[in-house]
Amino acid sequence: MVKRESIEFVESRKALSGLVTKFGGQPVWVGAPQWPLSKSTGKPMRFIGQIALGSGMFNPTNAQMAYLFMTDGEEHVDGTWEPDGGENAVILQPGQAPTIKTEPLTEGPTLYRMVKKLFHKMLVPQACEFAVKLTAEEDPDFADEAERAKWDKNDDAKWEAYASALDGNKIGGSPLFIQSTEFPGPGKWRLVLQLDATKVPFYVNFGDAGVGYLFLSEDGQVAKFLWQCA
Repeated sequence: MVKRESIEFVESRKALSGLVTKFGGQPVWVGAPQWPLSKSTGKPMRFIGQIALGSGMFNPTNAQMAYLFMTDGEEHVDGTWEPDGGENAVILQPGQAPTIKTEPLTEGPTLYRMVKKLFHKMLVPQACEFAVKLTAEEDPDFADEAERAKWDKNDDAKWEAYASALDGNKIGGSPLFIQSTEFPGPGKWRLVLQLDATKVPFYVNFGDAGVGYLFLSEDGQVAKFLWQCA
């Protein structure tokens, strides 16, 4: 079994200023700001959230925080799903210097939701920020395609129980891939965050009913992000 923490989003009416897990608002940096820039547009990526790594769940790692960003704006940009495409980034602090270009910005694009406003016929974006309530649970160990192929083909209940156990927004645990198994590189990777775009109180573009996955390398030195959709 693998430790996980299920996420419940709690809207915050004022800015969260601590080194805590949160989504939206502005990043609270451990060190100097390192806001990543889109490879294609050169503009600041959108801040999705920050994950506190100090609980011991992700040892060994020197990093206290993982900051997640993704390109999202009026201009269409392809490749935000790729872990090394230059259109998303995970900044670890403290950690190695990012391989992507950054600027020392303290404020930039952040999460939003679409809301109704007076005198507007269409929904308009509104910036938002969410704290989290975390519930400690456990996931089954990850089973790849080769292992699942050994399961009884007539036992649909086993797959359904496995998928149900891994589903949802969470920190840690085992990933539930929508498509085939896709870790962000060679070696072993640990799931830090699984984020289901259909089950969050804000807008995030992971394609059609997509899920995002943030991973940390086995040595705790590198973090990468990717997403899959239906």
